[in-house]
Amino acid sequence: MTYVLTQRVRDFGELVKFSHTLFLFPFALSGVVLAHGVRPLTAGVMLWIVVALVAARSAAMIMNRIADRRFDALNPRTWGRPLVSGRVSPALAWLWLALACGALVLASAMLNPLALALSPVALVWVLGYSFSKRFTALCHIWLGAATALAPVGAWIAVTGDWDWRVLALAGSVALWVAGFDVIYACQDIDFDRGQALHSIPARLGLENALWVSRGLHLGAVAGFWALAPLFGLGRVYLAGVVLVAAVLVVEQALVAYRRANIPMAFFTLNGVVSVMFFFILLADRLVGV
Repeated sequence: MTYVLTQRVRDFGELVKFSHTLFLFPFALSGVVLAHGVRPLTAGVMLWIVVALVAARSAAMIMNRIADRRFDALNPRTWGRPLVSGRVSPALAWLWLALACGALVLASAMLNPLALALSPVALVWVLGYSFSKRFTALCHIWLGAATALAPVGAWIAVTGDWDWRVLALAGSVALWVAGFDVIYACQDIDFDRGQALHSIPARLGLENALWVSRGLHLGAVAGFWALAPLFGLGRVYLAGVVLVAAVLVVEQALVAYRRANIPMAFFTLNGVVSVMFFFILLADRLVGV
């Protein structure tokens, strides 16, 4: 019994790729830090924010695996995923999806009325991403926008209100995610073309796609810089943005020099970017210079 339960937990973790949560949480927490300047954060609110984030991301990943099951079975890079290999049945995946969606709505209800009202909109958007490659090469932007809902949701969870300033953070996160997702999609150019799936690399080719990725990351850095005057951030934060820009330059250089470095650029360096950004923002708020 213990073994079966442990295996189920492992299968769930692999299905939703908990290791990739590193990309999402630091920027969501950055939204919390900025919102804390408007309304003090409580332990209860923080708890339900974490529940909402885990639930939303789990729902998005499960839906993605369900929607892409047929394609994953044909792609040598993805044929070992739990739904394809049979370690997780479609029925169990749908059950997990329903539970994740329910957990998000519950967490939103425990936060405030605005969070609850917007939770169905968030679910439609994050679940809809799984089907975007069927009809648009802008699926990377869709994914970026879905990820950018995390800091927006965190802001609303803390303040219970809307502020247009948070769009600067959301837009920057969206461009950053879209930029590295374009890089990641470069691994599947031939497969996507063969299956009539849409992506910027499949549409434009490798070299042009990498230039698009660079432009998206340039826009992300500009957006991060613009947060300073909007939220009264100081020299510590601006120095951090320079460091983030340097890491993104390294990422782009690695991919340009050796295409085999795509996994490292995707997982390692983008994890560094998200964690670095959060701690630099937090340090700036604490130091106040």
